[in-house]
Amino acid sequence: MPSRKALIRRPSPRLAEGLVTHLERTAVDTALAGLQWEAYVGTLREHGWETVEVAPADDCPDGVFVEDTVVMFRNVALVARPGAPSRRDETAAVEQELGRLGCSVNWIWEPGTLDGGDVLKTGDTVYVGQGGRTNAAGVQQLRAAFEPLGARVVAVPVSKVLHLKSAVTALPDATVIGYEPLVDVPSVFPRFLPVPEESGAHVVLLGGGRLLMAASAPKTAELFASLGYEPVLVDISEFEKREGCVTCLSVRLRDLYV
Repeated sequence: MPSRKALIRRPSPRLAEGLVTHLERTAVDTALAGLQWEAYVGTLREHGWETVEVAPADDCPDGVFVEDTVVMFRNVALVARPGAPSRRDETAAVEQELGRLGCSVNWIWEPGTLDGGDVLKTGDTVYVGQGGRTNAAGVQQLRAAFEPLGARVVAVPVSKVLHLKSAVTALPDATVIGYEPLVDVPSVFPRFLPVPEESGAHVVLLGGGRLLMAASAPKTAELFASLGYEPVLVDISEFEKREGCVTCLSVRLRDLYV
């Protein structure tokens, strides 16, 4: 039966020092970020997800963005090798937790780099953003790990945002959604729906047609509601200042053997 676990990691007290690539650096309220993280985690739990907290990484300012440390396909975990060297210490505790949960663990090896935020899955199709943080060797290694399991891996250029999932995610019916000015090649996706706000491009599928999304995208929430979905809004303003979004703050584990 499907599992409903979500890996999370609490924010580092050094969150304000986190990397910024495509945004101008602005001040982060770390106390408010902590409250927003607690509310995000609480929302996952309220909608039936069992949260699994990875050991803190207080010396890693970007460690709260746990999505970047691993990519899951079924029960197989591919531990990332982040494109930013300063983030590579984030993966060890995640790998340990995945092993405890019974995942089959694989790794990205040098010279490959891959951030989990560059990977979007819709069914058995795995889109991989190749650009600033994920290189061709990383895409090749992901392909070698997942294609024998039945995945269809599609490389997608990323140049306008930090990660592929900074530009696009997908609705339950596999329609890819994105803020079109930030999507390099919308035509690569068989079904693409433009949204009116940048942060509206990011949804986490909670199940039952419920979409976890940022409170900063009210027009997009209205669009999704008109399509029959139920938007569940959370305020993540402090994480957005460090190019974070709702997908970055958790890794959903849906296919563990339970």
